Amino acid sequence: MKNYIFKILAKLNKAILPSYTKKQLDLSKASKFQLAIIGWRAYVTKNALQ
Repeated sequence: MKNYIFKILAKLNKAILPSYTKKQLDLSKASKFQLAIIGWRAYVTKNALQ
């Protein structure tokens, strides 16, 4: 059940949240909000793959 929820969240992240990898964002110049989005996407992706 938990895995299913994270897979849905991963699809929503891909559709809604911006991809900073494609924009080649420099992490040292990223704002706190951008870092929060990157962290959230990494957390959801990690749990969706388990």
